[in-house]
Amino acid sequence: MANFNFKGQTAFYKGKVRDVYTIEDQWLAMIASDRISAFDVILPRPIPFKGQVLNQIASYMLNATKDICKNWLLETPTPNSSLGYKCEPFKIEMVVRGHLTGHAWRTYHSGKRILCGVPLPDGMKENEAFPSPVITPSTKAAEGHDEDISKEEIIATSLASESDWQQLEQTALSLFKRGRELALKQGLILVDTKYEFGKIGDEIILMDEIHTPDSSRYFYADGFKERQTSGEKQKQLSKEFVREWLIENNFMGKEGQQVPEMTDEWVNTISQRYIELYEKVIGEKFIPQIVSNEEQFQKISAALNHINSLT
Repeated sequence: MANFNFKGQTAFYKGKVRDVYTIEDQWLAMIASDRISAFDVILPRPIPFKGQVLNQIASYMLNATKDICKNWLLETPTPNSSLGYKCEPFKIEMVVRGHLTGHAWRTYHSGKRILCGVPLPDGMKENEAFPSPVITPSTKAAEGHDEDISKEEIIATSLASESDWQQLEQTALSLFKRGRELALKQGLILVDTKYEFGKIGDEIILMDEIHTPDSSRYFYADGFKERQTSGEKQKQLSKEFVREWLIENNFMGKEGQQVPEMTDEWVNTISQRYIELYEKVIGEKFIPQIVSNEEQFQKISAALNHINSLT
């Protein structure tokens, strides 16, 4: 993916998955690459159409939740790019969990019954639903691993004020409720997800992507109870299968560990799983689109000119 230089550009940041351009210190142009990360490590091979999948699901979900919370998105000039407001971010991720799975299950299985200051009931099975969704926040690390953090630590370290925290908590739970409703219409269960928020002045704004395979986990609703009763693994749509493959191949992002080889067949499998998730979550056929660097630059530049003309 090319690095661009847009008119009025004041900063550039290359994230694990997105390239982020700051324009006039007011707007962000985000380009979702085909890079894939797991355990906070960028894996060596890109996944075809992954950027388009993430960008288009995020755009769909941001538009479907904007009545709950104002969000950063203004335009999507190309299949894998988005333009919107630049916010002052909270340096935390609001992780909402409806079920005991993934990191929460690994913590629980190790014998711990408190996660991010949240007490977890005894006697739960893997993938079992919590009595009501819980929020287990993490720090948003500029580099390295995100770390679990409690609500009390967030307020004590001024990562968010108490009043801001209350609004973040309420909004995250409302977004999760909407996400679950949208998922159920498609025969899916939204299991867990993360939200990122920022501020413009005193207003809290929803940022980044939401309800995508990189930020969320989905189970198939059909047969969920039966699989749970029989102790079978749940059929899921998420990036967890990539993490599981890495764990099976002795990689968890720790020092000295080697990323296993990604064959052409495995890269294609990951791509197909992302496309499957798009079609299940959105309920529409995925149409792959390849955009040249020149076309990407021209369309984003035109959209930025349009946004600037409105201010």
